Amino acid sequence: LRCCTAASVVTDGSGAAADERSLYIMRVVQIAVMCVLALTVVFGIFFLGCNLLIKSEGMINFLVKDRRPSKEGEAVGAGPY
Repeated sequence: LRCCTAASVVTDGSGAAADERSLYIMRVVQIAVMCVLALTVVFGIFFLGCNLLIKSEGMINFLVKDRRPSKEGEAVGAGPY
């Protein structure tokens, strides 16, 4: 791994310290990217779930309104005769 890093190519006398610093920076960047990706996934799932919940509630209300008999339907055929 050491032969392939950019810090090992440049040697100014403090190669070990620069190597350790660049590895630390790379690790911090990796952790930050993973946190951003995890938050993106969590918020995506949350908003997708909210959207599906709102749509399903609307569909349930739409079906309930369709199943309720209208006043015209009750008046037809009903009467004292």
